Amino acid sequence: MKRKKIAIIGGGQIGGVLAQLAAQRELGDVVLFDIVEDMPQGKTLDIAEAARIDDFDVTLSGTNSYKDIAGSDIVIITAGLPRKPGMSRDDLLTTNAKIIKTVAEAVKENAPNSIVILISNPLDAMVTLFKKVSGFPANRVLGQAGVLDSSRFASFIAWELNVSVKDVNALVLGGHGDTMVPLIRYANVNSIPVLELLERKYNDKVKAKEVIDAMVERTKQAGGEVVKLLKTGSAFYSPASAAILMAEAILRDEKRVLPVCAYLQGEFGVDGYYVGVPAVLGADGVEKIVELSLDEEEQKLMDNSVNAVKTLVADMDRLGL
Repeated sequence: MKRKKIAIIGGGQIGGVLAQLAAQRELGDVVLFDIVEDMPQGKTLDIAEAARIDDFDVTLSGTNSYKDIAGSDIVIITAGLPRKPGMSRDDLLTTNAKIIKTVAEAVKENAPNSIVILISNPLDAMVTLFKKVSGFPANRVLGQAGVLDSSRFASFIAWELNVSVKDVNALVLGGHGDTMVPLIRYANVNSIPVLELLERKYNDKVKAKEVIDAMVERTKQAGGEVVKLLKTGSAFYSPASAAILMAEAILRDEKRVLPVCAYLQGEFGVDGYYVGVPAVLGADGVEKIVELSLDEEEQKLMDNSVNAVKTLVADMDRLGL
């Protein structure tokens, strides 16, 4: 059986980890593209030489030509500048929009039947721009955000309760920015509500609410926390892991329900915008948006986050990007 082909656009920190994870999980043959001469070739050679150690058998190649992504089943885009301390994701809008335009045109020309996962920030705007430039159907263009944000939220919960993160379920909706919506009511440890466990731990409902509110805020600022610590770049291990989880669900037609940046057509009361929501991922990309009921407070937060996405898209249009 012919192996799947995965193209990774951008050979930086995230791109290198993506290539390694895709190979280790044997998701398919990997092509790593970057405009920097020899760099993607060097990274893929390094990864390939660990094949016997890590027990995988796929073909890895680096390239500086978009022609080599031809026939890709999935294209994962990390291209763009990373955040630096003091920068918001939105600060990257103008610079990264120009890059994504070029990438979208190249993917359209060389891998027109691929499913595309974007990681580049500001995410919601970049996914919107890619769909517009490429003309790809909405189900074949999606963004990585919710998987990562939800994992971060779950990690903070596990650390606070001293339980295995494997047993924590958490969900984050909305735009991939400071207005994202970690859902407290749906967070649980093997079906036990997190807020209930916190109330038992502290024997104080007010304290429990303060603690989980702090975790929510840390989730919203988690990317910036990493940027501040690294000083010279942004997160790359966790975003790569999140994107690979999405790619695996699609390539293996797993029908996973994962929070992703998907195009809404009336779901959650949103029409014509990319927003983070739960979706079924399978061989056709985004196969279904999974709606869930929100209470009044949650809906207000979701509306605020959607409005932030709308503003970002409007700014992009205003700038002629």
